Amino acid sequence: MINAMTHTLRQLAGSTLVAGFPALAAPPEILADLARSELAGVILFKRNIGEPEEIMRLNTSIIEAAESPPIIAVDQEGGRVARLGPPVITLPPMRALGRLRDPKLTRAVGRVLGSQLRALGFSVDFAPVLDVDTNPANPVIGDRAFSHLAEIVKDQALAFSDGLLESGIASCGKHFPGHGDTDLDSHLALPVLRHSRARLDAVELLPFRAARRRIPSIMTAHVVFESLDPGVPATMSRRVITGLLREELGYDGLIVSDDLEMRAVSDLYGIEESAVRAIRAGCDLLLICSRYDDLILAKERLIREGEADSAFRERLEEAARRTLAFRKRFAPSIDEEAFLCSVHGEEAAALEARLLEAKI
Repeated sequence: MINAMTHTLRQLAGSTLVAGFPALAAPPEILADLARSELAGVILFKRNIGEPEEIMRLNTSIIEAAESPPIIAVDQEGGRVARLGPPVITLPPMRALGRLRDPKLTRAVGRVLGSQLRALGFSVDFAPVLDVDTNPANPVIGDRAFSHLAEIVKDQALAFSDGLLESGIASCGKHFPGHGDTDLDSHLALPVLRHSRARLDAVELLPFRAARRRIPSIMTAHVVFESLDPGVPATMSRRVITGLLREELGYDGLIVSDDLEMRAVSDLYGIEESAVRAIRAGCDLLLICSRYDDLILAKERLIREGEADSAFRERLEEAARRTLAFRKRFAPSIDEEAFLCSVHGEEAAALEARLLEAKI
């Protein structure tokens, strides 16, 4: 692991970055950067997912290459956001669980899913969604949210997170400070919300406030909140990330940017400037999910910024310390026997039957 007194600026910059890639095998340049402590980890998508044996082989190659425990992340929410299919437990959209209002069931779902993800070699599930689904026209959240009621979202999301954590998988609440009422998809455009601060406190922020000491990582939203920082996407806003999340809400966990390739921010700033702005705002870990060339450009820009600005280097150091502590806490490992026991166990079968009922 990088020693706080001897790390290089290149390692500091790399420690804030998570990469995606297009194949079933990790590219040599990613494995090399992991070996040099110049990359925090990877995120896997359907394009990377084969049979369980292939997933374990891929994750083993990543774990064995890395000098420090790597982040191996996946978006496995349920419903339409599920990268892994059977034999991993099949989850309905979270709205179905929200309707049941049964936190014990939701916690059990999180625990079983987490045990399967952990056995496959994952360390982070970018779930649960803490957004409150208050806009039926929302093109990107919708049934990914547990409910249109903030209290139900809070109770269900925390239960799901507790289950993941019980199994040794890091949960990640998203998308701060709330993506539930947008009418644009931030993958394609920059949404703007004009709610008053009083409304945000009562609805959007309520689940995040409850999660501040329960969920070890929070993902940001590429959304402008006019009452918080006019014209600035939350991911790039020091008022939102440092001022509101860190200082006002007292959150001390890992802050993760949503994918910097999403057009809400890439069209506005470009990848390199987005990376600098997100780190300055207070993000600790930056996702660049598709093009490794873009990640390299972002890394080089972070290095140049750190060379030119000692305050920025200090911010990189802070982010790297937090990221490395998180990676050590949730170090990935492979356990084929545990995976087989979980997917063929009675609890998983009973839960899937109950979830199928809930979906209907």
